[in-house]
Amino acid sequence: MTDPLDALRADDGPVDPDPVFAAALRARVERALLEPVEEPMTVATRPTVTRMHTLTPRLTVVDARRSVEFCTAAFGATRRGEPVVAPDGRVGHVEIAMGDSVVMITEEWPEDGLLAPVRRGGPSLSLRLETPDPDGVVAAALAAGARLERPVVEEPYGRGGVVVDGDGHRWIVARARPAARPGDVVYASLWAPDADRARRFFGGVLGDLSGLGTAEAQAPALMCCYEVPDVDTAVALVRAAGGTADGPREEPHGRTVDCVDDQGIPFALHTGAGTPPLAGPLAHVELRVPDEGRARAFYGTVLGWGFEPGSAAGYWHPLRPDGGFTAPMTGLVGGATPGRVVPTFRVPDLAAAVAEVRAAGGEAGEAGEAADGYGVACVDDQGAEFHLRA
Repeated sequence: MTDPLDALRADDGPVDPDPVFAAALRARVERALLEPVEEPMTVATRPTVTRMHTLTPRLTVVDARRSVEFCTAAFGATRRGEPVVAPDGRVGHVEIAMGDSVVMITEEWPEDGLLAPVRRGGPSLSLRLETPDPDGVVAAALAAGARLERPVVEEPYGRGGVVVDGDGHRWIVARARPAARPGDVVYASLWAPDADRARRFFGGVLGDLSGLGTAEAQAPALMCCYEVPDVDTAVALVRAAGGTADGPREEPHGRTVDCVDDQGIPFALHTGAGTPPLAGPLAHVELRVPDEGRARAFYGTVLGWGFEPGSAAGYWHPLRPDGGFTAPMTGLVGGATPGRVVPTFRVPDLAAAVAEVRAAGGEAGEAGEAADGYGVACVDDQGAEFHLRA
């Protein structure tokens, strides 16, 4: 009698891998190899060897010693070596180190046309100083005698302010926003039967619509656009995982493609050099899907997401390929029919925003109801679900 295991035994040899698994594995390896290590240059956090770079500023000042003292007190600079002093007592050259950069300083030499900006009527250039704490550095600069030209504010490119020192030099003190990473949401669009009406409604409730667009659609929805290393590779993964994808298109900000996942939820993919992270009021995204297992397999393949269990059974928090939480924070939960994306928006005054929702024809719970951690549950005037939180 033939042993059943012998009968079933196949000849040893190579086996063709599952195409979806192979494509996903290749994409993850490529992402791991190509993902840049973000190490922003700052005055306080980069203890590297100070050296001359390709371009080094040389500032003309009224009093070099005073200028060095100011930069030391305001920006944490240190002097490099001893000043070079001319026979008439003027400092012809002194260097200060700021982070891994060098700034040269010289006193005025009117005979050579070198005057401080304050002698010429104002600065003709600006010096940008990258720092992890622009608020603290600007405060230190003001305490050291600088003049505030622009207070520290949050901008699409980062957070920063502008000061002018006693010699008239203009310093942009800033902390840049890190570029979006694969798996992050870089844009979102509010889909509604009446896009203009949606824009009026959410414009009144949120005030700030940066990072949010509107589009006509039969049913209300939020469409998220995710950053990927390569759109064309991601399109192949979408199709291999059971979703659909249009043809990629070139746009001013990068390469983009519209897609639908394997459970009917629309989304988009984007690739761009140094894509800024999403700015604006979108604070949280919740993917409510019919089958959370299928969703984890799909987005794990397409976006390289890993998943960390949430506090409730069946609730998951996606992790980017680099292991960090997505930006904005995302949740995934199953059992929803139809599948949809529910956003949470951050507002400065929760009670006022809730009142605006009701005044604009929407529905909202009480402003104190935030036991789930996601804020007040609301519905807009066209039936779209969303949350508000302060």
